[in-house]
Amino acid sequence: MTYEGGPVSGKPKGERHIGLLNGFAAYGMWGLFPLYFPLLKPAGASEVLAHRMVWSFVAVALALVVLRRWRWAGELLRQPRRLALIAAAAGFIAVNWGVYIWAVNNGRVVEASLGYFINPLVTIAMGVLLLKERLRPVQWAAVGVGAAAAVVVLTVGYGRPPWISLCLAFSFATYGLVKKKVNLGGLESLAAETTMQFLPALGYLVWLGTHGGATFTTEGAGHTALLAGTGLVTALPLVCFGAAAIRVPLSTLGLLQYLAPVFQFLLGILYFHEAMPPERWAGFALVWLALSLLTWDALRAARRFRTEISRPAVTITTGTTSAARNADSVAAGPDPVEAKP
Repeated sequence: MTYEGGPVSGKPKGERHIGLLNGFAAYGMWGLFPLYFPLLKPAGASEVLAHRMVWSFVAVALALVVLRRWRWAGELLRQPRRLALIAAAAGFIAVNWGVYIWAVNNGRVVEASLGYFINPLVTIAMGVLLLKERLRPVQWAAVGVGAAAAVVVLTVGYGRPPWISLCLAFSFATYGLVKKKVNLGGLESLAAETTMQFLPALGYLVWLGTHGGATFTTEGAGHTALLAGTGLVTALPLVCFGAAAIRVPLSTLGLLQYLAPVFQFLLGILYFHEAMPPERWAGFALVWLALSLLTWDALRAARRFRTEISRPAVTITTGTTSAARNADSVAAGPDPVEAKP
């Protein structure tokens, strides 16, 4: 069994190492985002968000021109349904970006990291509710522990529902669901989404400037460069992720994805010195327990799948063992063929 883009097991060892380095780079940069956004003060969250949209469009458009990957745009313009889905994806990722920027610049880095810890649990819950997917018992236990019990405990710990975490988790999970239906590559998808965002964001920045609220040209060249750099900061991890996705198994990427919220969590505690009373530790512990159950169950299911595929299946007409020929290509797990920012 092979996947679009070719089996990972056929990649040379050097290619896999390059893939791992790119994966660490992508999730590492995402995990270090809390260090970047405070540098953009005194710009408010809405101004930073608008600049991120504008400059991300510029960065990704330049990348597509250099790579000569623009033919998909003509086909997309002739598909109104996909355009509507892209508009929806652009809206959900805008909410996600905006809430995250606000949280980081208002001392809520730990709560923001929780959103990305519980995102896999929310994604599974949405699969059950919206796509009528069936869960294994361990998955039910993980969702119950992580998504229900942890939220209750954290609500007690924070004295309110962890709305930042829930907003980040649900907006990103919905964004991923919509992107799955659009079925565009990572750079192409981000280009289409930021194209939708570009004019409203640019219009807002012009309005902000005419009303004296913009900081782009009033805080020095360094501040201007940092705001413009939000495009590169958005695009570069995506490029690294795309390089990793075609070189390492999906199961490896699934484990690497936890690096980003782990880095954010550690930065929140060790660098920004955010408070973590016992109730919050208990809530996070429940989430981590749920994620451990999910990871164990996924690895067990993947191992069982590879075992079944590797069993010889004798074909009566030819006498060949077709399954055995494909065992090596499945051993590393399936590859994602598109990057998801």
